[in-house]
Amino acid sequence: MTRTATPAGPARPGFLWAVPAAVFFGLFAVVPLVMVAVLSFAEWDGLSGPRFAGLDNWRTLLDDPVMVKSLGLSVLLTGLGVLVQTPLSILLGVWAAGRQRNRAVLSAIYFLPMLLSIAAVSVLWRAVLDPNLGVPAHATWLFGDGNLFGTQATAIGVLVFVSTWQFTPLHTLIYQGAARAIPQVLYQAAQIDGAGTVRQFFHITLPQLRNALITSVILMVVGGLTTFDTVLILTQGGPGSDTTISAYYMYQKAFKSFDYGAASAVALLLVLVATVISLVVVRLSGYDKMRSTMEGL
Repeated sequence: MTRTATPAGPARPGFLWAVPAAVFFGLFAVVPLVMVAVLSFAEWDGLSGPRFAGLDNWRTLLDDPVMVKSLGLSVLLTGLGVLVQTPLSILLGVWAAGRQRNRAVLSAIYFLPMLLSIAAVSVLWRAVLDPNLGVPAHATWLFGDGNLFGTQATAIGVLVFVSTWQFTPLHTLIYQGAARAIPQVLYQAAQIDGAGTVRQFFHITLPQLRNALITSVILMVVGGLTTFDTVLILTQGGPGSDTTISAYYMYQKAFKSFDYGAASAVALLLVLVATVISLVVVRLSGYDKMRSTMEGL
């Protein structure tokens, strides 16, 4: 196995080290994506052979108001998730990176939702928020008629809340690791200059968390656009189609209407939207240049 030498340091492993990962990625990512792209231009019910349909699937989707609405709902839920989870994750991550008393125990308890499956979490909160037997039924003074799944606003609120409850610990872990990597000499210099805790947070901690922030946001965008289990179990796209996001719409097309061509078109559209948003975030943030947050130390 070859190793390439660099003038500035020791030899680096050759390209053969990347072959297993490249083969795995090709078989389980590239090949399925190509197959989905091909099926998006075909008619297929899952039983008979696929038949080339040209752009018919795409025209049908663009003319379907439910599909257009579902894409907007996907972007809305993703945006709300980023807006809610990001500040919570940053604050909790910075706190968890400290040395407070009982921090380890509290962090372990807080990270428990991250260990549960999405389906289990959704079933749990569906039972807790059930309008007949759950908490809302016994606290009508707070929840009104108790049916949080009866209107679009409250149903979306439930989806955002459940996603935040489960996935904030993951992003907290990202910020915790990044916060622990910040050199303490920066804080010591700030204390000498008379900077308080708040000024240190905004002028040292946040700038040093920039790369972690971008990574976290990209993960939220990809995860938000592909959310499916939560909607399936909690709202089933209701009331009506008010929470029918694109991933759930794709499920309906594939496994209820047996229109796998249209479902493949939706899947490919989600991939394109997630890719474009991620590239925009990377481009605007300068993350692609990989500037070090410790530059100048």
